Amino acid sequence: MNEEETRLRTLFARYPGQPVPTPECADNDGGGTPAAVLVPLVRRAPGLQVLLTKRSEALEHHAGQISFPGGRVEAQDASAADTALREAREEIGLAPEAVEILGELPQYRTTTGFSITPQVAIVTPPFALRLQTSEVDEVFELPFACFCDPAHYRRISVFVPSLNANRDYFEIVCQQRTIWGATAGILWRLAGALRAQAGV
Repeated sequence: MNEEETRLRTLFARYPGQPVPTPECADNDGGGTPAAVLVPLVRRAPGLQVLLTKRSEALEHHAGQISFPGGRVEAQDASAADTALREAREEIGLAPEAVEILGELPQYRTTTGFSITPQVAIVTPPFALRLQTSEVDEVFELPFACFCDPAHYRRISVFVPSLNANRDYFEIVCQQRTIWGATAGILWRLAGALRAQAGV
């Protein structure tokens, strides 16, 4: 177990059964359609890697964006963790047996009306993936360390007509991949919680 994973386990162990407190993005938490995403952190020799997907260009919501596996809560889901695991299996073929959920972050409200509960997890190789091509165009990994440095993020403000207000979101570029919106915001919150734990 490397230092990154040790810090994550220590953080989530402090808040069993409840969301880990995080620095908030400028958005409205709660409300909206319940959804969950898996934040999969893969054990690799150089350090933890964030497993991400590129959503299909044909989707109605968030087409073409880089995101975590996830989706809306269904009636058969007993918890947000169940939703995240089910969606990860359906979208990219990630078997639940390879996934250990450490805990969850506070809900994140999107401009499209979803209230996402992120489930942070360690994924242990080897594992096989099988993409549901109607939803996912690509899956790839980026170093978790890239997302832990606040200097890598920029905050952008845009006017959202449906809200009749400005909305702030985060953007980060890592290895020529641009991650923004809810995905970047969730990673910003997780990194912020780790910094707070370290007293930084």
